[in-house]
Amino acid sequence: MRQLAERAVETAKTKGASYADCRIIFTNIEEITVQNGKVSELDISEDIGFGVRVIADGAWGYACGPGVDPASIDKIAAEAVAIAKASARLKKEDVKLAPEPVYDERWQTPIVEDPFKVPMEEKLALLFEVDKILRADKRIKTASGTVAFKSEHQWMATSEGTFIDQQLIRSGAGYSATAVSEDEVQVRSYPNSFRGQYMSLGYELVRGLHLKDHAERVREEAIELLTAPTCPSTKRDTIIDGSQLGLQIHESVGHATELDRVLGMEANYAGMSFATPEKLNNFKYGSDVVNLVADTTAPGGLATIGWDDDGVRAQRWHIVKKGQFSGYQFSRELAHTIGAERSSGNNRADGWGNIPIVRITNLSLMPGKWDLDDLMADTEGGIFMETNRCWSIDQWRLNFQFGVEAAWEIKGGKKGQMLKNANYQSITPEFWGSCDAICNNKHWTLWGVHNCGKGQPGQTAEMSHGAAPARFRQLTVGVGN
Repeated sequence: MRQLAERAVETAKTKGASYADCRIIFTNIEEITVQNGKVSELDISEDIGFGVRVIADGAWGYACGPGVDPASIDKIAAEAVAIAKASARLKKEDVKLAPEPVYDERWQTPIVEDPFKVPMEEKLALLFEVDKILRADKRIKTASGTVAFKSEHQWMATSEGTFIDQQLIRSGAGYSATAVSEDEVQVRSYPNSFRGQYMSLGYELVRGLHLKDHAERVREEAIELLTAPTCPSTKRDTIIDGSQLGLQIHESVGHATELDRVLGMEANYAGMSFATPEKLNNFKYGSDVVNLVADTTAPGGLATIGWDDDGVRAQRWHIVKKGQFSGYQFSRELAHTIGAERSSGNNRADGWGNIPIVRITNLSLMPGKWDLDDLMADTEGGIFMETNRCWSIDQWRLNFQFGVEAAWEIKGGKKGQMLKNANYQSITPEFWGSCDAICNNKHWTLWGVHNCGKGQPGQTAEMSHGAAPARFRQLTVGVGN
C-alpha cells in the first residue's frame, strides 16, 4: 500500500503537481438492526479505493477510483492534475498550505475486544432479548435495536514526505421504544436517540452499556409519556442532560466555528455563521463557567485520530475559554486567513470518494464542580430535560429550538412529575451566557454523533461531544404548545 500511495504522488508530480497526496482506504462495516422481533437490517460489507489530491498551477484537483492497482493509480493521479490545471483558470488566488512536520508513523484506535470477532449469534441474541423486553406491553408498537461496527484502514502518502498508516475502529449500540395510544405517539431511547451511543472503542462499548438492564425502564417511560401533562410554556430554570447538550454543542458551537462556514464556503448547504473573524478573542460566547475544548486526542472520541487528512497530528485547543470565543476549527489551507501558523487538524473526508473538508472534531463542554443531586436540590421548581427528539437552527447558527424525548419537574431536589413534548428555544450567546452550573466529571460522558452531514456533494462524518448535566437560568421552554 505504501508503494502504491507513493507511486500516485510521484506520478502527480511528474504531471506538474506542486503538492500531492494519496489516501488508500479499506473499510469494513457490520450493522444489525432488530425491529419488532425480526431482523430488519443486516449490512456486512467491505470496500477499498483511493483518492489523489493535488495542487497544480495554484489550484486543487481531486480524482478517485475503486480498487487499487498500478494502472489505476497512474490514471487517477494524472486526472487529478488535469482537473487542478483546469480549475486554475478560474482561481482567485493560489492555494496556501500552512507548514506541518513530516511524519512516518502508524496509529490505531485502542480497543479491548475486536467487534468483528464477536459471533453474529451473540449479537443477534442480545438484540432479540432487548426487543422481547421492550414489547412486553402491547402499547409499545415499535421496538428497534441496533449494533453497528466500522473499521477504516488508511494509508496516506504526501509529496512532502509524510507517510501515515492508521486504522480507525468504532462501535455503536442502542434501541428505542415507541408507545402509541389513540391520540398520542411517544418515544424513549437508550442510551441516546438516533440509534444509541457510538464511540471509538471495540465490543467493550456494547458490553459496558448493559442494554438489557435498561430496557424495562425505557419501555415504562415511553408508556408514561402517553398520559403525562404537556410541558408548560414559560421561562424556567432548566437542567439539560449531557446527551442533549452533546447535540446542542454540535449545532450551536461545532458548526458555528468551522472556519470554512464562517468564510462562506459552506453557505449553500446549511448557512454560514455569526462567529465571524473580528469576534475571535473579542466576543463573549457564554458565561465564565463555559469552557468548550476541541480535542482529536480524547480517548473514545469518534474524531480521535492520529492525523487528519491533511497529515496534521492530533491536538487539543479551546474554542471557548471561560466564556470567551478563542478558537476555530480549520485546515492547512485556511490557516492563513486568521493568521494561524499551523492547522488545527480538522480536515477529513468521507472515505476515499470525497475530497477532505473542514469537519467538527471532538468538541466538549468541560465539567464543572456540581454533583447532580446538589444541582437538582438547588433548582427547586425547575425542569430537567433529557434525550434529543428534534431540533432546528437558523442559517447563522443563532436562533434555535430543540425538543427532547422526556422532561420532569424538579420537586424536593428530585425528578417529580414527567412532562411530554418538552422543548426549549434561545439564541446561541444568550443560551450559553445563561449557563451558571455544570456537573462534575462523575456525570460527564463523551456522546457520539455518527451521522453529521456537510458539503456538496454531501459527506458524512463522525465526532463526539462530551458533556455533563448543566443548568441554564430562565430558559424559554414549552414553546409552540
